[in-house]
Amino acid sequence: MEINKKQTVCEWMEVSPEIPSPNSIVGLAIKTIGKGIIYGLRHPENENSNGWYIWCRQYSESEDFFSPVCVEHVEDYLGHNISEYLELPPGYRFLIDGNNYEDVWFDKQLLEI
Repeated sequence: MEINKKQTVCEWMEVSPEIPSPNSIVGLAIKTIGKGIIYGLRHPENENSNGWYIWCRQYSESEDFFSPVCVEHVEDYLGHNISEYLELPPGYRFLIDGNNYEDVWFDKQLLEI
């Protein structure tokens, strides 16, 4: 899919942005950073997290796969601007390959946790 760069990701997907609360927590797979495509998914927010989980390359069910990271520091770790993607509401996924390919889609199952 191609995003018109005059639009935000939320405008492109025709959804209202749901910006994560300041100092809220993202699950970030730090050990995978820089190892391929960036994947993100958003579950509904809860008392411990804004619902975002982000990783690169292969996903793992391992208990220590994700580390809690304050939303303001995610881009520092990734070295990539993903702030627009983090405004997507719960139920959305994205991937960025670093070669100008981006995809965003809704996954209803993410709302059923």
